[in-house]
Amino acid sequence: MRSKSESQTLSNSTSNAAAAAMDSASSVDPIHHLLRLVAFNSFLLRPPKLRLKLPTLTLPSSMTVYALVLLTYFLVVSGFVYDVIVEPPGIGSVQDPATGSVRPVVFLQGRVNGQYIIEGLSSGFMFILGGLGIVLLDLGLDRNRARSVKVSYASAGISSVIIAYVMKNELWIYGGYYVSQLFL
Repeated sequence: MRSKSESQTLSNSTSNAAAAAMDSASSVDPIHHLLRLVAFNSFLLRPPKLRLKLPTLTLPSSMTVYALVLLTYFLVVSGFVYDVIVEPPGIGSVQDPATGSVRPVVFLQGRVNGQYIIEGLSSGFMFILGGLGIVLLDLGLDRNRARSVKVSYASAGISSVIIAYVMKNELWIYGGYYVSQLFL
């Protein structure tokens, strides 16, 4: 007499064989039948045993993220997208009516919404310089640093903020001058 486990194994194997027979019988393709008989039943084809490891992604350091954000900010503020789409010249030139000599022009005159490449890059650099000055001022307030290092950070931060402010105002004043000349 058979035990329960033997009778269950026998019934499972007969049901699996019946399902395989139904599967193969339902296919009309002769190549399918040939592959099932030759390849899979004789163990010529087996799926490979792969031991693949998932790649581990590590988070970038905070300075890497800061540098990427600063670079993206520089590109956006300096008008990089405009420069790529419109393709303006890097710098312009104007002929002096009195002497006839050609002199370079950094600001695009006559167009309110236009710029030369150098104009945008210098403006973006001044914004970045002011932002880095504020970061240096923050580093100068750190209590865990030596006094000389704090003074160096603070003086570099103050000077870079002042230089960026003055130069950006000069760019705006000069830029505002030629924009105001458009409306006269």
